[in-house]
Amino acid sequence: METILLPHDHGRRELSVEVQQRLAQTEDFQAIADVFRQLGDPTRVRIFWLLCHWEECVVNISAMLHMSSPAISHHLRALRASGLIVSRREGKEVYYRAADTCQSRLLHQMLEQVMEITCPE
Repeated sequence: METILLPHDHGRRELSVEVQQRLAQTEDFQAIADVFRQLGDPTRVRIFWLLCHWEECVVNISAMLHMSSPAISHHLRALRASGLIVSRREGKEVYYRAADTCQSRLLHQMLEQVMEITCPE
């Protein structure tokens, strides 16, 4: 890969090969944007935060958030497709919880820190 000479010299005249290679991996940035897009909806943030703390079914989530079960199911599908939550079936009931991934743990930690900073007590 050819090194790019930058138009303005701010102490580094060349863009490093490592940075150039990372910037070229647009699919990685798209995946990150997709995850953050899921958390761009306050209802999804609330659901994700709840499921980081305990496993729950659609009916109980809808009761807690004062929303219809179909509306909650819509949000759960999106969160599950993004890999932030997982589900398990027990008989006819489906239970959801935050995925046990580094990505989910980091996002949960970020939410907790932002809530601590911005939420009144």
